[in-house]
Amino acid sequence: MSADAVVRTVRSRRARLAAGDVVAWICGGIIALAVLVAILGPLLAPHDPNAADLNDQFVGPVAGHPLGFDAQGRDLLSRLLAGARTSMLGPAAVVVLAMAAGVLAAVTAAWRGGWVDAALGTVMDVLFSFPGILLAILASAVFGPSLWAAVIALSIAYTPYVARVLRSAAVRERAQEYIAAAEVQGASAVAICARHLVPNVAPLIVAQATLLFGYAMVDLAAISFLGLGVQPPQADWGVMVSTGKAGVLQGYPAESLAAGLCIVVVVVAVNLLGERLGERRR
Repeated sequence: MSADAVVRTVRSRRARLAAGDVVAWICGGIIALAVLVAILGPLLAPHDPNAADLNDQFVGPVAGHPLGFDAQGRDLLSRLLAGARTSMLGPAAVVVLAMAAGVLAAVTAAWRGGWVDAALGTVMDVLFSFPGILLAILASAVFGPSLWAAVIALSIAYTPYVARVLRSAAVRERAQEYIAAAEVQGASAVAICARHLVPNVAPLIVAQATLLFGYAMVDLAAISFLGLGVQPPQADWGVMVSTGKAGVLQGYPAESLAAGLCIVVVVVAVNLLGERLGERRR
């Protein structure tokens, strides 16, 4: 390869890294803003998100109400801000539970092998046969419609996806010489996994966590849309997409569009940031 070609390749790589940094910073800012709103949303809301006045039904933006009102005469901006909490908390809980169970199952299967690996693989195959939405419907039928019933159901449904992907990476790490050296030195299995094995598959864990967050946010919004998750009149982005259907049919799509846009922006930002972080840690 000529010197000019090498220079062009280096410059191209630097340009891609710089572009990736810009995207990562933008996505990080969006996520930080979403988290801040989720924490402080009810305090930031200029009006009571559940205060209804039918005289304001479908009234457009006016002073003090920049997004207007919904079908019940409730302030849309206040409901968006208040709904950020459940819309962010639910997916975060799904990610924490599914990742904890998936990482534990994957590392255990990779470390022990044999019948333990086979048994865990069988359990994961069984869980694979149950779609997350179906499990959420069953959980709602047993425990009643609620956010946490849906969170637990989705966590169970997502666990095998995490375990399958991480198990392959963990098996490769288990076969590395540094693992054998640590065993020879007398380190316990728990210590080796915690200090060496899991950190070395961390980029894959980050990638899986970001993907799960996006899937969980969309699925929880769909479950709330079906009336099986967060229950009205509590503010939630999925609930707002559902209750905004009446406005869409009457030519007032602001509620559904605003809530749907919030979901899309957060999901895209999380996925892009996770992709950039995974690339930088390789």
